Amino acid sequence: MSDRHRQVTVVAPGPLATVQDLGRAGYAHLGVPVSGGADRGALTLANRLVGNPESAAVIEATLGGLHIRLHGDVLMAVTGARAEVRVDGIPVGVDAALPVSDGAEVTIESPTRGCRNYVAIRGGIDVPLVLGSRSTDTLSDLGPPALRAGTELPVGQPTEDWPATSSAPRAAADSAVTELEATEGPRRDHVQTPAHLTRGVWVVGADSNRVGVRLSRPEDSDDPLVVHRADTAELASEGIPHGAVQIPPSGRPVVFLADHPVTGGYPVVAVLTAASSDRAAQLVAGDRVRFRIR
Repeated sequence: MSDRHRQVTVVAPGPLATVQDLGRAGYAHLGVPVSGGADRGALTLANRLVGNPESAAVIEATLGGLHIRLHGDVLMAVTGARAEVRVDGIPVGVDAALPVSDGAEVTIESPTRGCRNYVAIRGGIDVPLVLGSRSTDTLSDLGPPALRAGTELPVGQPTEDWPATSSAPRAAADSAVTELEATEGPRRDHVQTPAHLTRGVWVVGADSNRVGVRLSRPEDSDDPLVVHRADTAELASEGIPHGAVQIPPSGRPVVFLADHPVTGGYPVVAVLTAASSDRAAQLVAGDRVRFRIR
């Protein structure tokens, strides 16, 4: 099969699968979020492993269950959450480039650690651009719709560059508590005791999504249940960066991810580093986190 006929057919999308790249920066003044891959480190790694530009579009699979059929011989890589990947029922490695033959079926099982996997195909997923990006934005409803059974995704023409490495072993991440490193936010003075954010641990709520990770205290916590605000009035609406830690009137922190709104009226008391934003994107309900302000 010639390169121009290469494509991916979605057999089953799992709980949520979307097309993502590095997003559509530069439109915040129009109220358009950047969006893009929630774990940008995993997305760019998948692209590097197959020789794509880091900005190429990939498939982001949430909580496993993705089943795709490949048309044409391709070079593929899967990164992100710790999950078993199978090609025609045979387990294969992750974080490595893998040649896959025409007609092969690829499945990603439910992760044993983490939330999101990234499937890169050499040449990139070649859906139409919307405001300069191929990303699905779940907040603004821009870009291609979420993938469903029967969706066909064209694969683009590869560049002449080949990957410098075929595998990228990951560091172990087996701690029971995920540490999120942050810098002080612009509105830290709007909470009565900023140290309450970094005291003890928080637990991820089931209502977390690509917009943000919602946190509360574990039932067994002896720490202050919330971060008390100095006032509960809304601020004048102002810009919100990726990785912002916002304190709504409930006092329960929200960590903003890829599809967060561009403005908001609650105080941003901390902003995660880029690496910690990627870690936050891999959190699932019940995970425990601890903040550290550097």
